Amino acid sequence: MTNSTVEVVKKCCCGQFKELASKAVSDIKNRAGRDGMFLNWIEKLPNIQLANLDKMEQMVASAKANKYTDLAILGIGGSRHTTENITKLLGIDEHVHFFSSVVPTSFDRWISRLDLDKTLFLVVSKSGGTLETTVGYEKARAAVQAHTGKSDTSDQFVAMTDANSEKSALRRIVDSGEIKLSGFVHDDVGGRFSIFDDATIFTLLFLGVEKSEVKALMEASLDAQAEFLNEDIEKNEALQLAKFNVKAKNMGKDKHFVEYFGDEFFGTTLWEKQLKNESLKASVLTDTNVGPGYLHYNAEADLDVNNMDSFFTFVYVKSDDKVMNAVMEGVISAYSAQHPVSKIVLEDLSMKSIARFIELKHFETLYTGWILRAQKGNITPAEIALDEVLQPNVEKYKKEVKKALAK
Repeated sequence: MTNSTVEVVKKCCCGQFKELASKAVSDIKNRAGRDGMFLNWIEKLPNIQLANLDKMEQMVASAKANKYTDLAILGIGGSRHTTENITKLLGIDEHVHFFSSVVPTSFDRWISRLDLDKTLFLVVSKSGGTLETTVGYEKARAAVQAHTGKSDTSDQFVAMTDANSEKSALRRIVDSGEIKLSGFVHDDVGGRFSIFDDATIFTLLFLGVEKSEVKALMEASLDAQAEFLNEDIEKNEALQLAKFNVKAKNMGKDKHFVEYFGDEFFGTTLWEKQLKNESLKASVLTDTNVGPGYLHYNAEADLDVNNMDSFFTFVYVKSDDKVMNAVMEGVISAYSAQHPVSKIVLEDLSMKSIARFIELKHFETLYTGWILRAQKGNITPAEIALDEVLQPNVEKYKKEVKKALAK
């Protein structure tokens, strides 16, 4: 039995999909593992983590030092949403606290809720120069210094960053001794695809997940990746979801709403929104919600007869609960009467199911973007990274912020 079921509730018309799907899989297979392709999350990263589990476990033990019970994570984008996603799915987020802002009031309220005698800070940034993370680290360090009365805070911070000090300001901070322990943000992964990078593995172990369970997570990830690199669309649910997305787009549907049912998916909504919008750009605009609450503010617009540009995916965990099943049946029936609808039903929230779901979303995203471009004759040369793994437009606002700071 698979760990999720993908179903297209309302069919859309399109042709010649099978050949494009096969080519998409073949192209991604040929790119995986090559430098500069930002696809090292395929096979390479899970195998690295399997080999490093003992070292990571030792780092966690050293960092906790029988003192710290809580983890405060300073990071933005993929440095936050990946870890936030999996900790909430597993229901182990009570003792982990995320911060991604530069707003003074937000920081003051966040830091005031932490027990600084029992909180370890994890700073996550590939470049080590990300503005929000840098500001967060500086303020958190000052707060710890004021609380302890000590200038040396090196044992209360852990860094995850690039291995190369020439590329990372945060690595230079580690090398200076200002932070004692560090792991890596691995090369050629890309933040939104980095859910199994060192920051998440460290966090899971810190929060009490057994090493054997983390090992099972990595192994399930590898199994799922092999499944979703199958060129046969009848056996590849990631391709089936991509087909649904592409067909909806070809019908003039530009807005994809992914509706999760269950509070355990709050972190997932943020992660998928980043994953899809950074990867697919403006070709498909993705929004995410958690139900059933969203129905009381979105359904009126969703089911308005003038809503002609939307399509929907419903995601939930299989249940025997009569009320929940009635809600899902009724909602999907109402929406599919008007819109293209697909659904993903997870068997459970076990490590295996979560790993497979994460990889399903990774590959759905890649295949959707690849096929949409290929339909227009836009095939990326083999020596250039795919558009779906790059994010050049994010740099536009960062450039303007740097100008403003320089004034």
